[in-house]
Amino acid sequence: MPTSATTGSTIIPGLRYRDAHAAIDWLCKAFGFEKHAVYENDQGGVEHAQLSYGSGMIMLGDVRDNEFGRHMAQPEEVGGRETQCPYVVVANCKSHYQQARDMGAVIVDDYAEKDYGGAGYSCRDPEGHLWSFGSYDPWHAS
Repeated sequence: MPTSATTGSTIIPGLRYRDAHAAIDWLCKAFGFEKHAVYENDQGGVEHAQLSYGSGMIMLGDVRDNEFGRHMAQPEEVGGRETQCPYVVVANCKSHYQQARDMGAVIVDDYAEKDYGGAGYSCRDPEGHLWSFGSYDPWHAS
């Protein structure tokens, strides 16, 4: 069975954006993701993209009205609510928080030192997806 030590993260969140190109640029600038791969369709939209952060990754693409796409809703379609929230382990949480805030991330849970260890915060990206970032690493918790 593969482990994160040999393959990177074995769970990769997938998201859809109305303007995936803009989302990719913003996620890289605000959150520090790096483009791993971006595949465009014939119309120049994002068919599939992979953004990495350390040994983790997210996948994303443009919103599509197809069989799979109809199983997903964008945050503005459901009153800004989410049924999932990626958590990303970051080395310097306070600096990460300041960078995201400076780039316009909507902070929903302010930066704080956590009782269970580490620090963290939560925010929304420009299309309303909810994200959590923190220095708590469950793989290395004592």
